[in-house]
Amino acid sequence: MVDLRWGMKPNKAKAIMLAKRQLAEFVCDAVNLEGLNFTLPEIQTLLDGITVGGHKLSDQQIALNQGAAWRTLFEWIEQDAFGITPEMVCALHAIAGKEEALEWGNFRSGGVTIAGTDYLPPKATSLPKRFMKMTENVPNTVDIYDQAIHLFLTMARCQFFYDVNERMGRFIMNGHLLNNGYPAINVSAKRQLEFNQLMLDFYEAGDMVAMNIFIRSCLDDRVIKIMKEE
Repeated sequence: MVDLRWGMKPNKAKAIMLAKRQLAEFVCDAVNLEGLNFTLPEIQTLLDGITVGGHKLSDQQIALNQGAAWRTLFEWIEQDAFGITPEMVCALHAIAGKEEALEWGNFRSGGVTIAGTDYLPPKATSLPKRFMKMTENVPNTVDIYDQAIHLFLTMARCQFFYDVNERMGRFIMNGHLLNNGYPAINVSAKRQLEFNQLMLDFYEAGDMVAMNIFIRSCLDDRVIKIMKEE
């Protein structure tokens, strides 16, 4: 499968190598998008197993959870064990959402709201069927990035968990890309305002077009160039 926009050929080993090199950046931008103001050197220090001053322990734990979830994702993909199933997504949430979400490692058992929008996510009882429909729709799209972005946005809008939904959506988006040999996408915290506004618009209308364009624009040109090298 060749991506229809960038013309990259799949290379799982190279895609994972590039993602591992960006691990601290992925974690730093993810926590900053959640309003936790860590610098890249602070995240690098935390991921090396050393605490940093000036931050709550709970905030540091969120960053460490992100790093642990990424490393687990890498391990699954390298072992050809990754799959988009409720069991695997919940296992990843058990790592990413530990001590942050009301419940972690399980689909939510009650209702939730999303700040800034009147949109109400589906009832908890419908989530298993929603997940099945989401995965069944993936093969209907040819472009690998359309498939991945569909997974991210559907997971975010369904709110399968009490918390850590957008981050989980991006984990599954990137897991799907890496597993198919394509580079991961990082949403930079520098584009937080644009990201937040487009996500609110998406939650209201359910139209993925604007967010699809935005997410694609977040893929690093340097990464595309390296992936195209013979």
